[in-house]
Amino acid sequence: MLLVYDTKTRNVERFVHKLRGFRLQKIHEQLQVREPFILVTYTTGFGQVPETTRTFLQQNHRHIIGVAVSGNRVWGSHFGKSGDAISREYQVPLIHKFELAGTKKDVEIFQQGVYEIVKQSS
Repeated sequence: MLLVYDTKTRNVERFVHKLRGFRLQKIHEQLQVREPFILVTYTTGFGQVPETTRTFLQQNHRHIIGVAVSGNRVWGSHFGKSGDAISREYQVPLIHKFELAGTKKDVEIFQQGVYEIVKQSS
């Protein structure tokens, strides 16, 4: 399974490198994805989707099958809000919201969520 990620402070990058069994691809300007993928991104500002993530999705949204998002709980109701927006806009499951680089438990929850998505789509 392909996991595409966007990171600013490297928290998302640290999280995805804890995962096993995924091919990882960091978002960059020319990235074109032509297969199903899970997106892992972060929340910026007061709950906004990062511009790099938004630009990537404009070109590659056809193949997104799920999203997870990093955030910081100090933002209260804005915690991980970009995941809610992406899930709603592209009608894909929000797998998990995790804080900063996530914990072992966050990794387990994420991997179980991906397993459920893959199981439902087969």
